[in-house]
Amino acid sequence: MLEGIIRDSIGKSNAKKLRRDGYLIANIYANGVENVHCAFKHGEFVRTVRNKDSLAFPVKVDGKEYNVVVQEYQLHPITGMILHVDLRVAIPNSVSDYLVPVETVGIPKGIKNKGVLVITKRRIKVRGSIEDIPAKFTLDVSHLDRNESILIRDIEAPANCKLMDRPHVSICGVIKAR
Repeated sequence: MLEGIIRDSIGKSNAKKLRRDGYLIANIYANGVENVHCAFKHGEFVRTVRNKDSLAFPVKVDGKEYNVVVQEYQLHPITGMILHVDLRVAIPNSVSDYLVPVETVGIPKGIKNKGVLVITKRRIKVRGSIEDIPAKFTLDVSHLDRNESILIRDIEAPANCKLMDRPHVSICGVIKAR
């Protein structure tokens, strides 16, 4: 389980000191739950998020355990390191909106015809309870030729869930290379 520390001060200088010591600044919040300003070891946090098998994962801060989902994160513009992350508590049996990551598998046949695969939507908004939300959407792109794409309406919503993005929005597609 990922363990974090409570931040004493929420100012900029305190955040800089924590980052210099190898910590990732985070906020944990939810409806009806008091906000928690905390920090996690950067490497441990990245390892935990990459190796999780569901959308939600457990964290422990100040002796309290939370089941959280990554809601939003901020990256450094040059290095690409994560600077700050917002974690939302996944309250069981309550319907809410979650951003589910998209993963593509296969090599599109349009690449052989001078095409390029473009992923336009990295996360899809899904409404449902946390128990019904999938860990990720896996899309097979091997059948895509040039000027073809996969839209929101082309994927099936999980049981007891609803896709909240507009049906005509493109997730990924193959376009003509310049």
